[in-house]
Amino acid sequence: MKLTLPFGRTGMECEIPDERIQSVLESRLDEWRSPLPPEGIVKEALRNPIGTPALSEMAKGRSKVVIITSDHTRPVPSRLLMPLLLKEIRRGNPDAEITILIATGCHRGTTREELADKFGPEIIRSERIEIHDCDDSNHVDIGTLPSGGRCRINRLAAEADLLVAEGFIEPHFFAGFSGGRKSVMPGVASRETVLSNHCAGFIAHPKARAGILDGNPIHEDMLWAALEAGLAFILNVVLNGKKEVVFAAAGDPGKAHQAGCNFLMQRCGVSAPLADIVIATNGGYPLDQNIYQAAKGICTAEGTVKPGGVIIMLARSEDGHGGEDYYRQFRDAESLSGLQDEIMRRSPKDTEPDQWQTQIQIRALQKASIIYVSEAEDQMVRDMRMIPAKSVDEALEKADRLLGHSRGKITVLPDAVSVIFR
Repeated sequence: MKLTLPFGRTGMECEIPDERIQSVLESRLDEWRSPLPPEGIVKEALRNPIGTPALSEMAKGRSKVVIITSDHTRPVPSRLLMPLLLKEIRRGNPDAEITILIATGCHRGTTREELADKFGPEIIRSERIEIHDCDDSNHVDIGTLPSGGRCRINRLAAEADLLVAEGFIEPHFFAGFSGGRKSVMPGVASRETVLSNHCAGFIAHPKARAGILDGNPIHEDMLWAALEAGLAFILNVVLNGKKEVVFAAAGDPGKAHQAGCNFLMQRCGVSAPLADIVIATNGGYPLDQNIYQAAKGICTAEGTVKPGGVIIMLARSEDGHGGEDYYRQFRDAESLSGLQDEIMRRSPKDTEPDQWQTQIQIRALQKASIIYVSEAEDQMVRDMRMIPAKSVDEALEKADRLLGHSRGKITVLPDAVSVIFR
């Protein structure tokens, strides 16, 4: 079997003996055919919002409008979505003061070059764009989360008289699904608030998994934060493997988001027996820019690899580890079990930056070896307790040596973050 797997902006070719292939697991989004082109899908959603009036109606009399959008690590098609949102708001209120707020969460700030790539030159020139910083003092306390932590969010979002968000929905490895309420928290929340929500107990909760919202304590905190912040209208899309819009929902943050999640569940759920070797990717750029993001694909692969098996993770990782605390936790740990025990002992208020990613990756490492195919430095990969490789062929040779034979059955997840195991 010849495959071109997502890797960066291009891909990586590989060949796998047919007799070793157990399954190739993909969502059915690429099979979905809408009668409308992407722009038509989005316009139709804006014309028929779920649970709210039209955005143009909501903008009337609102002077301070803030549109939250994702940062450089997310493939939100803002070149399509943002002009339509701006047009709709100004149709209802030509004099509205609009700010586009980049929801970085606890990530690094988005660069001007990344903004230009995201929005195109016209919006960069003509619109006010602000980048959220989770560590500055520009936050407002809006109350206590259901979990007990303080909820502090960006002042621009808190003081807007119309708060809007654009985003995309995909399975999320501990929040159930991305999109919707996540624009507010963690998107524009303080580090203190994010750490409280991403605590060890919540990450370990059996319902903090991809595809689960009901009973998921992380989701419940996030939804509360979005509603308390006054998030009034969202425009969320679903993308296929080519990053093309195949579905859009607009309107009420809860109802519109749920519509997108329902669409995904019907097309992303897969069943799979456990395999000796699982080859996974993060779907290519922009979700494979660093090791931190690739932990999502690793988490999915964990769900279908045999205990003692091997995960081969492909992620270009041109930005390296993607989180200094995340990297140091692995590099400086005497043992994985000791580090995991230490994380589990921490209370929500003592959560340390990036420990949730570390916790999830340790869980996978305790089940299987991980061979990491990337452009990251080999020593960095080793420091993070994985085995470096530069190609799928090299990784398969190393996997066979780890297993002690070359008969291991292989499951391939061409876009691991797009599937949910039933």
